[in-house]
Amino acid sequence: MKVWGRLALAAVLAGWPAGAQEVFDLILKGGRVVDPKNGRDGRMDIGIRKGRIGKIAASIPAVQGRKVVDVGDYIVTPGLIDLNANFDIRRGAKGVNPDHNELRACVTTAVEGGNVDAATFAEFKTKVIDDVKTRVLVFLAADGNGEAVARQHPEIVVGFRAGANGAESAVRAAALTKTVVLGEGPGLRAGDIQTGFYRSGSRPAAAKGVVQDLGHGAAGFWFRVAAPAVKQGRLPDTLSTGLDAESVMLPRATMTNVMTKMLALGAPLNGLIARATVNPARALRRPELGSLTEGGVADVAVLETRAGSFGLLDAGHARLTATREVRCVMTVRAGAVVWDSEGLSVRHWMDAGPYSNFK
Repeated sequence: MKVWGRLALAAVLAGWPAGAQEVFDLILKGGRVVDPKNGRDGRMDIGIRKGRIGKIAASIPAVQGRKVVDVGDYIVTPGLIDLNANFDIRRGAKGVNPDHNELRACVTTAVEGGNVDAATFAEFKTKVIDDVKTRVLVFLAADGNGEAVARQHPEIVVGFRAGANGAESAVRAAALTKTVVLGEGPGLRAGDIQTGFYRSGSRPAAAKGVVQDLGHGAAGFWFRVAAPAVKQGRLPDTLSTGLDAESVMLPRATMTNVMTKMLALGAPLNGLIARATVNPARALRRPELGSLTEGGVADVAVLETRAGSFGLLDAGHARLTATREVRCVMTVRAGAVVWDSEGLSVRHWMDAGPYSNFK
């Protein structure tokens, strides 16, 4: 019997008028939904249809879903946003594949943090952006020619990366294109993003209104800096990985790993979720991202915090032992399950039928 037939029969048996029922491609059922932008924190179901969130409610009848996934043991949040990573794949570069390294950490939107310039943007778009499931945005390197690319591709370019010699050229380009600057040094304006919040050594003072980003990477996060800062209540506005071929190995700077470190240092989980969802969406001026909103794109993270003993490393290869770990269980990108560590969305093999019918 086809799906529609099953749904219609079940509706009739339940005493409901079949034609009145919404049908969802996917229902995530029973999870603890934490959505800071919309002020949600409670048990809810999420119905997804045609890549968008169709309904969020205390209960959506399972009969209305073509596929229903029980996420009652987990935390359901907007898809995480990593606003500073490295995906440049040119020879000699340290870029990593966004799908392989971000989707499995519940990141659905990731931003290339300044390795791509006007001359290499077209190649990067073809070989990376157009070829992956992750939504990849770009901070362009400020090289004097990026303004035209930013104007031509406003759906991709979120701003400019300030160079080691200062932010002047990046600020000029961002002002002309009404975008933001990502940098580490001085010269940033209100609304720009200063990354490397817990790096070792002196850190330039930021102007009022500058967004403070964690920016882990291979050098941007040190326990000896972060631990006393968190204890004093000094937390960054946003979390990011600074992910590249070096930091993905040691110190394993994925988004869930960064969240685990901050949780171990005493930061509250709900605050970390905000710093990985709505806060970066606002910083990037992409208000359509970072929330679970009916009618919005269905980018969803299913997370778990599990107890145990977990060794964590910082940029100096020092260790911290955590008693709780933040783990990505499932990632939904534009309505499709793209990561499923427990196989929650897949039938048991004994119920799968002949393998010749596999699609």
